[in-house]
Amino acid sequence: MCFVLPCLVFYIAFVFAPILVSFYYSLVEWSGMGLPKFIGLQNFIEMFTADPIFWPSVYRTLIFAIFSVLEIPFALLLAIIISRYVRRPNFLVSSYFIPVILSVVVVGQLWSTIYNPASLGGMLNKVLISVGLESWTHSWLADPQVAMYAIYFVALWQYLGYHTLIQFTGVQNIPKEIYEAARIDGAEGFTADRYITIPLAMPVIKMSVVLAVIGSLKAFDMIMVMTAGGPAHATDVISTHMYNVSFLSLKYGYGSALSTFLVIECLVATVLLNRLFKRSEDQISK
Repeated sequence: MCFVLPCLVFYIAFVFAPILVSFYYSLVEWSGMGLPKFIGLQNFIEMFTADPIFWPSVYRTLIFAIFSVLEIPFALLLAIIISRYVRRPNFLVSSYFIPVILSVVVVGQLWSTIYNPASLGGMLNKVLISVGLESWTHSWLADPQVAMYAIYFVALWQYLGYHTLIQFTGVQNIPKEIYEAARIDGAEGFTADRYITIPLAMPVIKMSVVLAVIGSLKAFDMIMVMTAGGPAHATDVISTHMYNVSFLSLKYGYGSALSTFLVIECLVATVLLNRLFKRSEDQISK
């Protein structure tokens, strides 16, 4: 208990206490100056019923989480291929991991330059023009219809290596003897992956899914660097909307209500995912 106590104190001071303070401020009207005015649940009522940006930002956040989860099967497939067919896989996996090491600001600025119009040196539009697909060119980050999907792609590109490394570690930890025994019984390739690799790698798959979903729900830095929520709030997610409301509009009470919603959303997602994987693990064990 004595060894756990310092960590517990730090956790309460820097995680749990700020959440409680944020919940308190979500019940008041405060501009950052003067005394807060208690208004009860009025901020939450306004958030759910009168904020035209809130529900679209929730939708974009959930779509972000779905795309992040759909990336994990590709990461698992890539990890299996590398583990099975590459002689020295560690170097290749490390190469895929390089974008994760880079600063989000660097990645965001890099891809903002790539997405620029051809007249401003945008590489993507120049490549499309050079191969005769000029009709496909866009102002990728200035078009409300495609800007969010452009950001989704960048985030998935950056974190593919992260999830590949996690899946690769899980696949490598599966004993080779199991595959050899399965091969004797005629189970190879996809059949062996279906009945051996996926069930035994389920703990790392679960970890990847939880990290991907929680990371997507609280996505902030990539969007702020590339579009800051624009154009016309077309790329706003919950965290960027919370930042704009709190620090640009000086509505700290309303911003705290948004942050409280985000915390609850992350907790609910974590509980649901744990229950879902627990049910899957129970079915596999049967």
